[in-house]
Amino acid sequence: MFDTRPNCEAEVVLVGRSNVGKSTLMRELTGHSFDTGKKPGVTRSPNHYDWSAEDFVLTDLPGFGFMSGVEGDRQEDIKTGIVHYLEDNAEKILVAILVVDGKSVIDIIDRHSDGEEIPYDVEMFHFLRELDIPTVVAVNKMDKVDDRDERLNELCDRLGILPPWKQWQETIAPITAKRGQLSALNEAVRTHLHDQQRDDLFKFF
Repeated sequence: MFDTRPNCEAEVVLVGRSNVGKSTLMRELTGHSFDTGKKPGVTRSPNHYDWSAEDFVLTDLPGFGFMSGVEGDRQEDIKTGIVHYLEDNAEKILVAILVVDGKSVIDIIDRHSDGEEIPYDVEMFHFLRELDIPTVVAVNKMDKVDDRDERLNELCDRLGILPPWKQWQETIAPITAKRGQLSALNEAVRTHLHDQQRDDLFKFF
């Protein structure tokens, strides 16, 4: 399921829970439609979109975490597949975009913070950083958020980085994918691409 990766040296990956808008974001970035749906877990295997001339692939990994109607074992298999994919390709991944739902992310993190388990979003953020993959948190659906700065500051706090969020603009990017409002994300991704001397990929962001 996870061995469909085109043979490209450079990659940007989208990771995140089910139903946070990864496939919509993928469509906005590529201009190419992928399966999206209201039902969580529509994307069960990676969607790759590659530009062979640039030796570059953009990958939308399956959603992780709870999915209604999907058995627990299957959910664990998907999560394990994502972890292995990221570990196996860490050297080639220039940037990881961790997509979260700006409206619900704080509640979800707090609901799963009981000391016993680390919430998936927080765990994934730290896991990507442990792999030395530059990570941008794309905080999606910001058109539905009223207290924007407060919400983004709270997210920094939950992720273990010091608010205010505005000092982390290469890490925290408020977006509304459905409306094509991606400028904060594009800027953040470009910062990381530039650091890795891949300004030639700016045209995709």
